[in-house]
Parts: sequence; structure tokens; C-alpha cells
Amino acid sequence: MAITDKIYIKNHRQLVSQLETSFPKSAFSGATLDVLFQGEGLAKLDEASRDRVLEFAEAFLDCDCQSNPYCGCPEEKFVAYLLELRASGLGPEAIVDAMSADYMVYAYPGDVLSFLDNAVRTLEAAEQLADVDGRREMESKIDRKRRELT
Repeated sequence: MAITDKIYIKNHRQLVSQLETSFPKSAFSGATLDVLFQGEGLAKLDEASRDRVLEFAEAFLDCDCQSNPYCGCPEEKFVAYLLELRASGLGPEAIVDAMSADYMVYAYPGDVLSFLDNAVRTLEAAEQLADVDGRREMESKIDRKRRELT
């Protein structure tokens, strides 16, 4: 299961009440994206919630793909955001705090830790493949990225 499947909307009940419709708690669920970002959804939200939803949309849903927001770009951008937070020195709990403050979404710290561990293991494997293939420049680049996450 991808980390983006484990990202949830903070204050979900409050938003459901304001919108007068139910939708999944998962931030990247198709139904959630439909309710929050299409039609009258934004107009029904209070100002603070609307601002956070718009910030989320600007950060992750802005792409030129025809199938936006179902193209995979939002998930890729969110993964990059998580990796940037880790590279800046934040641990799993601080990453959860940052995403909650920035975009009104949250995850469980254990899920973030598993995601980060898998990212490091994937980079280790890619580094070894670059070594075997004799691609020293790529190996160095991957090594730097891996070290940023550890």
C-alpha cells in the first residue's frame, strides 16, 4: 500500500458537516478529490478550511495532465514533499506535524517511518545497481540522496 493511501484529512467530520455530504477520510481518494476540489465544495467551507484545501490543491493537484487529478502527479508530488521534509532533518512525528500544519492532512508516524525506511532501502538497491553497471556518477548521486534520508 502506498503512503498516499495512508494520508488522511484532518478535521474530516467538520468538513463533512460543512459540505453536508460524506466522503472518504483518505486525502487522495478519488471521491475525496471530487467532493473537495470540484463543484461547490470549496464555497461551502469556512475560510480557514478553504485556505488549507486550496493550499493542498495548489501544491499537489496543479498539473497539465488530461486526467488530473487522477494522473498520479498529486501522489508523486506528495511523496517528494515527504522526502524533502525528511531531508531537511525532520523525523516521522515532526513530518506528521508539518503536513498537518501545512495542508490539514495527517498520517500515523509509524506509516511515515515505514515509508522512509522503504525509500532508503530502494535507494540502496538502486545504488548497488548503478555500481554493478559501472555508472559512478549515478551511484554518487543516489548515495547523496540516500544519506539525506538517513
